[in-house]
Amino acid sequence: MKNILSILTVLALAAAAQAGCGKTATSEGTLKSFNAEKKEIVVSVKGGKDTTIAITPETKGAEGLKDLVGKAVKVEASVHDKAKALSVDAGAAEAPKGDEKKKKEKKVKA
Repeated sequence: MKNILSILTVLALAAAAQAGCGKTATSEGTLKSFNAEKKEIVVSVKGGKDTTIAITPETKGAEGLKDLVGKAVKVEASVHDKAKALSVDAGAAEAPKGDEKKKKEKKVKA
């Protein structure tokens, strides 16, 4: 009986160690390129540094990556394994252009 409890305890500790903590880090930048063969993306972060991130089958939002090349994206990755993306989303909406910006300024003044 002691052996069974010892084995179960060791298995429980091993499973907990493999689970990870679940902390994530979000990077915002421009999607520079998407390589479908290697399943990698290159994101140019706002600081000017390019980061290569692997896309896995579990990555959310990976279906439409080729349409996002050159656009702002948010990439969420595990803190412990930043080389693998957990999700990729289109970035925030672009700033209003020309007339739309002026209209918003007029509304604020009024």
